[in-house]
Amino acid sequence: MPPAIAPVIRAASPIAGRPQRLTRRAASETILAMANKLSGKTLAVLGAGKLGGILLRAYLKQGLFSPKRVTATVKHAEKAGPLSKQLGVAVTNDNRKAVKGADIILLGVKPQMIADVLKEIAPQLGPKTLVISVAASVPASYLEQHLGRKVPVVRAMPNTPAAVGCGMTGICRGAHAGPEHLEIAREMFDAVGRTVVVDEKNMDAVTGLSASGPAFAYIILESLAEAGVKVGLPRDVATLLAAQTMKGAASVVLETGDHPALLKDSVTTPAGCTIDGILELEEGKLRVTLIKAVVKATSRAGELLFEK
Repeated sequence: MPPAIAPVIRAASPIAGRPQRLTRRAASETILAMANKLSGKTLAVLGAGKLGGILLRAYLKQGLFSPKRVTATVKHAEKAGPLSKQLGVAVTNDNRKAVKGADIILLGVKPQMIADVLKEIAPQLGPKTLVISVAASVPASYLEQHLGRKVPVVRAMPNTPAAVGCGMTGICRGAHAGPEHLEIAREMFDAVGRTVVVDEKNMDAVTGLSASGPAFAYIILESLAEAGVKVGLPRDVATLLAAQTMKGAASVVLETGDHPALLKDSVTTPAGCTIDGILELEEGKLRVTLIKAVVKATSRAGELLFEK
């Protein structure tokens, strides 16, 4: 394909505004450079369950880390063997053993378990060990306090679309992490989607919006598909139309950087069918309901650490 018309994608950007445009070739070279930089690192994934498992599978698929340099842990010993065979990496239920000699530790355990896990692994960590936590609601200061030493910590909140390379992750660094640690974390999460650096005070908001957001989007998608069935479409066709429409609309926002309201207006012609549909949405208070859902999820994110 000639360079002048080569398709473009957007690189993850740490700041607000329009992301940098990259050709697919440049993007591939960027991912390759990440892989080369991280392949020599030793990674321990503590809690290779839902989110930890998604990230680990993505890293292995992209060759970001060498399988022989990866160790994962599971809560139940009987799951270790099958998972090890499936992923081709060492899997254990011994967190201390997993982190010994690791350059990077990815904490994927539940917030309620984090204190016990930190106490367990703290003696094995050195000042150069990078700890990256994806545990919702757990502040970097809490991690640092329970590790009991000046270990660099990066807090991250990815979401489940990382499984297909379309994830969105917010990250922030703790008191002992430098720019180089933040860059390593960014490389890891850029590999599964986009990454934004935020102040830690906004991390619960990231959880409420982008981490919980896919569930809200699935409800909207399901509703659109049901509406398609209501007006006579076969269910599989209605689902395809709804899913691709949502994907396309999101892609236009990301590719153009235009405000969603402006893009909405471009679809809405005078006295057309779209404005009638929008009127129904406004009467049904869809807008305020979605806003309240994110606010509620954000508030809930701040409570998880303190539950047993």
